[in-house]
Amino acid sequence: MASISPLLSILPYSQIKNQTSNLQNKSRGINQVPCRASNGDSTSKFDRRDVLFGLGGLYGAAALTNQQSPASAAPLAPDVNNCEAATIEGNEHIPCCPPKIHDIIDFIHPPHTTKLRIRPPAHSLTPKQQFNFEKAIHIMKRLPPNDPRNFYRQADVHCAYCDYAYKQLGFPNAEMQVHWNALFFPFHRAYLYFFERILGHLINEPNFVIPFWNWDNTEGMQMPEIYDHPNSPLYDKLRNQRHRPHKLLNLNYHGDDNPSYDVVDSNLRWMHKQMITDANTAEGFHGKLLIASHEANEETGMGTIEKSPHNNIHNWVGDPNAKNHMNMGAFYSAARDPLFYGHHANVDRMWSIWQGLKNGKARDFDNPDWLNSSFVFYNEHKQAVRIKVRDCLDTRRLGYVYQYVDLPWLHTKQTPRLKKQLKTTQAPQVIKFPQGLNSMVTTTVKRPNKLMNEKEKSEKDEVLVIEGIELDKRFWVHFNVLVNVVDDGSDVCPGNTEFVGTFTTVPHGHNHRGKTSLRVVITEVLKELGIEDDESVIVRLDPKVGGDKVTIGGMKIELQPKGQ
Repeated sequence: MASISPLLSILPYSQIKNQTSNLQNKSRGINQVPCRASNGDSTSKFDRRDVLFGLGGLYGAAALTNQQSPASAAPLAPDVNNCEAATIEGNEHIPCCPPKIHDIIDFIHPPHTTKLRIRPPAHSLTPKQQFNFEKAIHIMKRLPPNDPRNFYRQADVHCAYCDYAYKQLGFPNAEMQVHWNALFFPFHRAYLYFFERILGHLINEPNFVIPFWNWDNTEGMQMPEIYDHPNSPLYDKLRNQRHRPHKLLNLNYHGDDNPSYDVVDSNLRWMHKQMITDANTAEGFHGKLLIASHEANEETGMGTIEKSPHNNIHNWVGDPNAKNHMNMGAFYSAARDPLFYGHHANVDRMWSIWQGLKNGKARDFDNPDWLNSSFVFYNEHKQAVRIKVRDCLDTRRLGYVYQYVDLPWLHTKQTPRLKKQLKTTQAPQVIKFPQGLNSMVTTTVKRPNKLMNEKEKSEKDEVLVIEGIELDKRFWVHFNVLVNVVDDGSDVCPGNTEFVGTFTTVPHGHNHRGKTSLRVVITEVLKELGIEDDESVIVRLDPKVGGDKVTIGGMKIELQPKGQ
């Protein structure tokens, strides 16, 4: 066996707290002006006491919501017996189909008597945890290439489900896709579950767990050092070399390595928006449901965390000098980087936290087709296993929880920038759509009913809809959505209330042109900006990457019942 990299001396992390208590509000808050000048890269330059607070967290309670769901059609499943090579830019074919699947068994949860395994943050692994992790990945990489548990065959699983190698079972003309829709969270939870089980089996450690990259906490807002040792099996040379430790991670990254604003403060305020402000419904958090026989297009859409920071972090890690920004910067290659699993463990942790944010009242979809949609993975015994979405709703039933860490973003809301309120005479004219995004687009969007009474306001949300977003899916695209901004907006950052949304993609696919939409709840934004009585809203689309490959079909504001 090749030598394992020297182990780091890592101090113990926080105490593991009760994972089933209700979330408590213990924050002192963060009294900072967002987007002030940044003065360094290292997170160590920020006082931990300024941004952290205690939290008794429910990491993994799951139940079902009663909110309305689309009419039943059929559960989604991949046609695993008809797998094709993924096709990427340049019509290149990427073979990522698993070894031939014959018999498929149904998933069975671990027995309730099994001790819960606790996934730790990657930046605070004990020497033993790091040794076991490196050892397991090392062995996995050395398995025969035709073994479905081989590291690179496991990476192919992501390629197959995410770059259209599978069709939907029963619908040969519809491609299976687990991004851009509400399959995103359950697919990746199941994927990591089997990956983790295989690793533990290979080193005969039944309690083995993978770590999570704690990028929502100030102490984790950099690439974890365990992944940065060239002699370690956790290392991947196809990364952005400018983003090695201790470069500060920008959760809204779009290619600018040195933004002028306070990145840590902005990150925390952005996390609050993505986890709380804009994620108050199942559709807001998970994304739209994908209906069988349909494809991930304008009828679907990403949830808050998938849009950002998930996509941004993929692009932040990927090598800008490699083809298609491999590895993390392209779906077909992303899982070849061991850091992918740490990133997605934290994405999975976000789902667990979200389920417990309102005193244990979970809000996942109750749609039976979503609950019965399924995926197929190989387990540690090389058996093909069918697992359903309903099997993935509670991490405790899967035998694991996450180590308690502070959530410094829990009460760090966005704040308006310090500008005078706009006068009506400053409002731009309404422009005609469709409109390309070669440059900024600023227009006035009429509100559907500005004179709602208090009862209507309590029952309905105003939603900004950017529809007909047509783009080339093979390329990285990023644009920001601002409201109430008519100057150059250079001082507006994700920590500001005016910064209402972002649209970010990770390159993938062979159908080149794709169409989708973006929905942002703006009810509280209008109130906080003092413009809730205006007849219209000024909206700006600010392209940062790939705007020349994007066309916007239109913008509107519509009302939707709260909680839907």
